[in-house]
Amino acid sequence: MTLTFHWFLPTNGDSRDIVSGGHGVPTGAAGGARPASVAYLGQIARSAEQLGFVGALTPTGAWCEDAWLSTAMLTEVTERLKFLVAFRPGLLAPTLAAQMASTFQRLSRGRLLLNVVTGGESQEQRAYGDFLDKDARYARADEFLHVVRALWRGETVDHDGTHVRVEQARLHRPPDPVPPVYFGGSSAAALPVAVRHSDVYLTWGEPPALVAEKLERVRALAARAGRELRFGIRLHVIVRDTAEQAWAQAQRLLDGVSEADIRAVQEGLRRSESEGQRRMLDLNGGSRDGLEVAPNLWAGVGLVRGGAGTALVGSHAEIADRIAEYHALGIDEFILSGYPHLEEAYWFGEGVLPILRERGLWRHPDGQPGTGDHVDIPFAGVPAPQPAVAR
Repeated sequence: MTLTFHWFLPTNGDSRDIVSGGHGVPTGAAGGARPASVAYLGQIARSAEQLGFVGALTPTGAWCEDAWLSTAMLTEVTERLKFLVAFRPGLLAPTLAAQMASTFQRLSRGRLLLNVVTGGESQEQRAYGDFLDKDARYARADEFLHVVRALWRGETVDHDGTHVRVEQARLHRPPDPVPPVYFGGSSAAALPVAVRHSDVYLTWGEPPALVAEKLERVRALAARAGRELRFGIRLHVIVRDTAEQAWAQAQRLLDGVSEADIRAVQEGLRRSESEGQRRMLDLNGGSRDGLEVAPNLWAGVGLVRGGAGTALVGSHAEIADRIAEYHALGIDEFILSGYPHLEEAYWFGEGVLPILRERGLWRHPDGQPGTGDHVDIPFAGVPAPQPAVAR
């Protein structure tokens, strides 16, 4: 199996820094906030498509644009790229969610992937009218996905559960193909739900030894449930022609973060109920020191960003090596991002993907030979015309 790569759509806006806004950009320097317009997100999506990414993750939350609406618009400015739409069970009825997915799949010609996010922050969930605690949210997600998958199979569903109740629910037109379900979660409440309903189990970018341990637990649970899952990982990337250049860029990002930013974000993240978020916090320790937590794995992003908080940092060959290392553990899908998302997609797509192609680990979804092919330059090698000599 060749590796699958997805990119990320910053529907909260983009910039050259992890934390944007408020600091100003001096004249003569590049920078500034980039609003999450259809025009700019379309640039990222089209670039990801051209470079060979299969899909693009679109986040969910009060801090960004709605994932369903944003990606529906972007299907019209792309041709092949799939959209990994993050959504939260419980904020809409399962029958409506199943219908929305079916419509999206049909009108986009099969370009929907679904990322189930139960929600790790009770305060934000309550703002949406959801007052369940974390374990109850996972129990509800279990019932929700049971109903959705039955509807996708074309069944008529009656379900009277603790959190979900439907009578004679049925889809007029089930999706074809059924969208794959991506599901993360590291807690005891999350893992059983993940193995019952996900097609791809996602983990955030931890050191390989910790990833291996987690995947082994998930494999064992899935085997007991009679299922076999694919595995994916969510990471940022900072890749350059040399390791020195990549680490200099990581340092530049870190230099753009104030101590006040770090304290404020870390204080908020420590209130999170997410086990995955706790593991990210353990990696960075709230400090600028000791952030390379494994070879080429940098935990600096997580100082001021919730969710995925680590980045692969290094030369093209080093990052290709680290990806191969994760692949050896069983990871087949990589969901990547970088600051800014447009430029970093090219650094990775033009630098790392050709190496992985040469190693037989990746091929372009369109069957294109890639960016490393020889290009003939018109008139190259043709002798220059000699000046006329008067006789």
